[in-house]
Amino acid sequence: MNARRVGVNALLLVTGLLVVFPLVWMVSVSLMPAGSSATDPPPLWPVHPTLANYRELFGHAGLARHFANSLWLATVATALSLLFNVAAGYAFAKLEFPGRTRLLKGLLAALVIPAQVAMLPLFLELKALGLVDSYAGVLVPSMAGIFAIFLVRQAALSIPEELLDAARLDGASEWAIYTRVALPLMKPMLVTLGVFTFLGSWNDFLWPLIVLNDSERYTLPVALAALSREHVQDNELMMAGSVVTVVPVLVLFIALQRHYLAGLMAGAVKG
Repeated sequence: MNARRVGVNALLLVTGLLVVFPLVWMVSVSLMPAGSSATDPPPLWPVHPTLANYRELFGHAGLARHFANSLWLATVATALSLLFNVAAGYAFAKLEFPGRTRLLKGLLAALVIPAQVAMLPLFLELKALGLVDSYAGVLVPSMAGIFAIFLVRQAALSIPEELLDAARLDGASEWAIYTRVALPLMKPMLVTLGVFTFLGSWNDFLWPLIVLNDSERYTLPVALAALSREHVQDNELMMAGSVVTVVPVLVLFIALQRHYLAGLMAGAVKG
C-alpha cells in the first residue's frame, strides 16, 4: 500500500512538473537579454537577468493601456454576466412562468451550436446598431450565456423549497428572497461564474479582433498579436508579454480556487 501511494505521488509530482515547466521557462526567457534564447540549446535560466523586456513593453510598446483595456472589459463583463445570468438561472430553477420548460430545452439544445457560427449574424446586428469598434460591442456576448444560466440553475435547484416558502410566510417579497436568501446560498457558484467569465473575457482574442478597429482600444491578447508581427524574432519580448497576460489570471484563479471548486460541485446531486 505504501509503495502504491509513493508511486501515485511520484506520478503526480512528475505530471505537475511537466505542467509547471513551460510557465517557469516562459518567465525565465522574459528575463533574458534580447537574443539570448536563440542559442542552441536554449538556456534554461538567464545568466544576466534583466527587466528590459518589461520596460520595453510598458514604456515603448504602450502595453499599459492595453492591459487597462483588458482589465476594464473583463471586470465589466463579469459584472454583467453575474447580473443577468444569475437572475435568469434562478428564474429557471425557482420561478414558475409559461413556457419555462420548453424555453430551457431550447436553450440547452443551442449549446451544440459553435460560438463561431453566431459571430457573423451578431457582428451584422452590432453594425446595424452602431456598436462596431466600441467596448459595448465587445461586451454584448458577455451579458448572457446558455452555459452560465445552466450552471446557476443547477446551483439554485439545491436550495430547499422549504426555506423559500418559510421566507414567503414571513412576508418577504420575491426580490428579498432572491437577494437575501438565494444569492448568499449560491455564493460558491457566483464565484465560479465570475472566474469563468473573467478568464474568458481576459483571454478572448477572436471577438475583440473582429469588433475593434482602433488600435488604442485593443485588448491585451490582440495588442500582443499585433506586436508579434513587428517583433517576430524577439522571443524574449514576446515571452514578457505572455507573462503579463498569464500571471494576473493565474493569481486570481489560485486565490479563488476554494470557492471555484465548491461552485463546480454545487447542484451536482440535483437534476
